[in-house]
Amino acid sequence: MAADITSDPLDGFERGEFVHGGKVRDVFRRGSGPAVIVIAEMPGITPKVLEFATRVADIGCTAVLPHLFGQPGRASIEAGVAKTLPYMLSSIVPACISREFTVMATGQSSPAVGWLRALAAHEHERCGGPGVGAIGMCFTGGFALAMAADDRLLAPVLSQPSLPFGVSKKHRRNIDISPDDLATVKHRCAAEGLTVLGLRFTADKLVPAERFEFLREQLGDAFVAVEIDSSKGNPHGLPGNAHSVVTEHLVDEPGHPTRDALEQVLDLFRTRLLG
Repeated sequence: MAADITSDPLDGFERGEFVHGGKVRDVFRRGSGPAVIVIAEMPGITPKVLEFATRVADIGCTAVLPHLFGQPGRASIEAGVAKTLPYMLSSIVPACISREFTVMATGQSSPAVGWLRALAAHEHERCGGPGVGAIGMCFTGGFALAMAADDRLLAPVLSQPSLPFGVSKKHRRNIDISPDDLATVKHRCAAEGLTVLGLRFTADKLVPAERFEFLREQLGDAFVAVEIDSSKGNPHGLPGNAHSVVTEHLVDEPGHPTRDALEQVLDLFRTRLLG
């Protein structure tokens, strides 16, 4: 069932701050139990992202949403292009030129990941439980993988991971993580049974198939890929531009592949953090 989002989508979320390395950011929380860091996609913490976070809280976890860009609670698509496009650009352009985010480079973890790891460690101490979960989306999709270099991260989810932008074969067969971080994650997969869940639509040009092939090669069976058919004439009528699996393009109907993907994400959090 969809979350009950009121006129103010942020109702029911506690607002606080977290400071690390001199960087202060707002953090929104909901629920109780082990923490799941929900890292929003562009343009920011939208009502759909808040709906997903509410589902995380409903299974018995604490949804923790760091504010990295955009205006929390504001919808990604508004009435008319005249309002939507300027807001999207005001979120995307500063992030693309910020040193906090690795957009084009290969073989690097974004500097923002260090702050997010510190947040995860803080929330683990605050919320308890065996560890922490994390989901990154689109621009932040690979962040959850790089965060898994910290052994407190037990349930990483990469939802439509879009960086680095696939301008070349090298970029498409890669993800925004450093060799050292990737080596640590690979060791955890082999030695600890860490599972990494990845989600994408098959026709999504922002998340090329080569990226998931790369992750399969690197992580083996520890990488669980959920690839939803969005090709022309697909049986579920998904548009060719479908991108956001558990938020904007979620079809909340039993038996729909996006709903099944959502349940797979929540099941990973249940198994690793609550089981």
